[in-house]
Amino acid sequence: MATGILLQIAQTLFAILLAPLLLGWVNQCRAWLQGRAAPPITQPYRVMRKLFHKDAVIAHGASPLFRFAPYMIFACMALAVGIVPMMVNDLPFSPAADVIALVGLFALARVFLALAAMDIGTAFGSLGARREMLVSFLAEPALLMVFFTASLISQSTELPHIVDVLAHREFAIHPSLAFAAVAFWMIALAENARIPVDNPGTHLELTMIHEAMILEYSARHLALIEWVVALKLFTYSALGIALFVPWGIAAAGDFGAMPLALLAMFAKMAAGGFALALMETLSAKQRLFRVPEFLGTAFMLAVLGMLIHSLLEV
Repeated sequence: MATGILLQIAQTLFAILLAPLLLGWVNQCRAWLQGRAAPPITQPYRVMRKLFHKDAVIAHGASPLFRFAPYMIFACMALAVGIVPMMVNDLPFSPAADVIALVGLFALARVFLALAAMDIGTAFGSLGARREMLVSFLAEPALLMVFFTASLISQSTELPHIVDVLAHREFAIHPSLAFAAVAFWMIALAENARIPVDNPGTHLELTMIHEAMILEYSARHLALIEWVVALKLFTYSALGIALFVPWGIAAAGDFGAMPLALLAMFAKMAAGGFALALMETLSAKQRLFRVPEFLGTAFMLAVLGMLIHSLLEV
């Protein structure tokens, strides 16, 4: 039991500390694909270090909620990434790794970010909060449908059990999981404010969603939010690995398989980061009124995957 708790803590700290590295890898790959000089892969760490050493500037009308929100959002993302199986499965906190509870954690973090954005009363903050709520209103039901497809296959909503069942199935392209995987990829792009739903590298009024909500933050508060952005991308990447490519995740107590599980996770994360950079290089930002169509398609694909499994059991 003590070993399992230590492994759980180590896995959580590992994810929290290495999450900015994945964001740096995506930025580096995108720069290479666009023919630009690539920033160092450790650039997100440098940015956060600089922000942590600055003095925070807070608006006079800010309430305690504005100061508290970054810590709450970070705690939600740290808890979410801690309960997702990445290298080792079936750890002591596994009973908390329920897919419905995971969606609730994402929603809680989003609510605090939107409230903090509206707290100052600026036009940009309220605009970004409204757009974020629109995206979440469309993305969360689709994400639940993706999880329900995997839950129907494994007869459980607990992630460790889902990973255990899917990892030991015979290797085949199952139509239900194929539809769910495409839907999950589209949802992950929207939830992480990536192209084609949002552009993380711009501050244009007509296009930004996430950036509009954090314009009033600075110093340590902004550093925490930037860390949350990396954590959320890492969490969704770990979720995609656990649901659709779970092979290589070690069972609890199998210490001999852990080095291979670590290498497999690095390889999968690197491949996913490159695919994300390639997707952002080849596609363009959609106009805001097309986002419901994009997420509606994701919801339809997720429901199709669930219906295919219910009707054909494949």
